[in-house]
Amino acid sequence: MNDIEKQDQAVDTAEIASQEPAETMAESDFMADVEKTLVQIRPGQTIVGTVVQITDDEVCVNVGYKADGLVKKSDLSSTDVKVGDEIEVEVVKVNDGEGNVLLSQRNIVNRKNWDAIVAKSEADEYVDGVGKEAVKGGLIANVMGIRAFIPASQLSKHYVEKIEDFVGKEMKLKIIEVDKAKKRIVCSRKAVLLAEEAEKKKAVWATLKEGEVVEGIVRRLTSFGVFVDIGGVDGLVHITDLSWGRVKQPSDVVSVNQKIPVKILSLDPEKERISLSYKATQPRPWDVAGEKYAVGSVVEGKVVRITTFGAFVELEPGLDGLVHISQCALTRIAKVEDAVKVGDVIRVKILSVDTEAKRISLSIREVLEDEALEDNTNSLDEFAIAGEDELPEV
Repeated sequence: MNDIEKQDQAVDTAEIASQEPAETMAESDFMADVEKTLVQIRPGQTIVGTVVQITDDEVCVNVGYKADGLVKKSDLSSTDVKVGDEIEVEVVKVNDGEGNVLLSQRNIVNRKNWDAIVAKSEADEYVDGVGKEAVKGGLIANVMGIRAFIPASQLSKHYVEKIEDFVGKEMKLKIIEVDKAKKRIVCSRKAVLLAEEAEKKKAVWATLKEGEVVEGIVRRLTSFGVFVDIGGVDGLVHITDLSWGRVKQPSDVVSVNQKIPVKILSLDPEKERISLSYKATQPRPWDVAGEKYAVGSVVEGKVVRITTFGAFVELEPGLDGLVHISQCALTRIAKVEDAVKVGDVIRVKILSVDTEAKRISLSIREVLEDEALEDNTNSLDEFAIAGEDELPEV
């Protein structure tokens, strides 16, 4: 190689050496420009991507980054996705160690649900829940995809013996405690039931009127009366309003779960007290006493009270008549007890009926006289018949 050729080769080598850095710089600038067009992402960021591939376990999403993102199917809010769908995802990791972006939908849903739960709690609104697991002291429920605790004492208005009975049960709940930072939610079903009961009572109270007759169900018996449910609220029928007659104990008149008509005597919304009457729905004995007990008729009654001047006889509940001491026996007696005693069931004749004064005069003596007369008449008839039989033939 001569000097001229060596000189030309040196020039070419210099030119090539000068071009290489320029090309490298150009390529680097190009890549930098490309990266500028790519989305910049960070953990916790919410972005929208396009589903480009679906496998058995994962969904591949193009989020405009230099690497595609992967969402595990278990982390999808819905499995009903297909290629081409745009979905909202959250960046969990920019690089999962294999160059992929790790994404999640569940985190977004949980965050939105937590925000919704907090909002409902602040607005004092109910949430829907489903019992999932019976645990010590209560029940774990699913509320908008988030675990919530319901204490056993808040499951019902009454004592709950088997918490397991609420597993799988759908229910409305009131949030009584929420702590987003600690991921803690405490709910109450009891509060919802009590509120619904109060609303129902309020509606019933608005329809009740004094003097009205309504149908009720006997719920509880006490020594002083009975409590009757009249459409969601309880009223009291005092023992004196159970019957027109004397009542020793309420069970003599009504029984638990028996349906009875009752008249509303008084209403006290402030104290939530309702006074009812059962006897007011029954005919007043004195209203029909004049027709039912004709003067001169003989009826049966029970001695219920004895005084120095006579004996009171109950003809029917709420209707008593008086047998004066002078009408207690065929002969004169010193005291009523010489003829009758309390509890005796006797036959008496109606002497008079005064419905306005509510008085009925009775007589034992006249019954006895009638019976004696009848016996004598029968004896005479028998004697006459016997005499005819002994007459000689003509």
